[in-house]
Amino acid sequence: MLYLKEFSFPSVRTEEGFLNEIKRTCYNTYYPFRVLSDKELDTLDFQPVTIFYGGNGSGKTTMLNIIAETIGAERDTLYNRSSFFEDYLELCDHKTGLIKPKHIRCITSDDVFDFMLNIRSLNEGLDTNRQVLFQEYLDRKYSQFRLQSLDDYDQMKKVMEARRTTQSQFVRENMMNNVPEHSNGESAFIYFTEKIQDNGLYFLDEPENSLSPERQLELVEFLENSVRFFGCQIIMATHSPFLLSMKEAKIYDLDELPVTTKKWTDLPNVRTYYGFFKKHNTEFSRKDEDGDVKTIYRS
Repeated sequence: MLYLKEFSFPSVRTEEGFLNEIKRTCYNTYYPFRVLSDKELDTLDFQPVTIFYGGNGSGKTTMLNIIAETIGAERDTLYNRSSFFEDYLELCDHKTGLIKPKHIRCITSDDVFDFMLNIRSLNEGLDTNRQVLFQEYLDRKYSQFRLQSLDDYDQMKKVMEARRTTQSQFVRENMMNNVPEHSNGESAFIYFTEKIQDNGLYFLDEPENSLSPERQLELVEFLENSVRFFGCQIIMATHSPFLLSMKEAKIYDLDELPVTTKKWTDLPNVRTYYGFFKKHNTEFSRKDEDGDVKTIYRS
């Protein structure tokens, strides 16, 4: 699905025309001006999966956030705007498809980290509750309570409950609204699966952060299915070889001047991984009893 078909950035001439009208002595930076214009890329054409590739400082995150902010994407963590950010957005232009997305969201590393910290805080709170319940269990089970009136009936039930169960059963039954504990990678993956819904346009900024290679492969499968079967469009900034391998992705290499599109297997970062594993290929192989070489790996 193509909700966003094209996006145009201000040209060098347009940027210079704007900046010439400003008293330059008042400002130390004009961000995001002069970040992307040097890339000699005025217009982006999108596919259902479009990826911005490049090293640190290449401008891929800036590009992603400019597009997301221009079209009003929702986000959990506010983007750190500069004094000239709104001026820059007004100079941008874009073309959309005939169908509007039900959801437009930008997901950044900060969003994922905050989610993981919240889960961790909740689980730490649950750990505290467990300790309270452990002590409550012991107090009830070994109390010398005696029923003296009907007013003591509720307390008697609590004592009997503690005496008829083990400590772990008592705690489990009394832990209400329990939040399951997950590893950081599991929590990060859950965040993506909760936020990405059907028929949506999503901007992902380096989603590989906090994800193991296995989880990155799971995310690739989830995103590909979201695009293929559930009407989503993905625009992403990444240098993960796993995410770069997404089927039929259009990849802009921001390390090139001018910016060009490339196959994922031609990207320098991916070629580096390929060369490394090719160099150590024999370490992944062994000979069987017949002398034939077999590759050892688990899919």
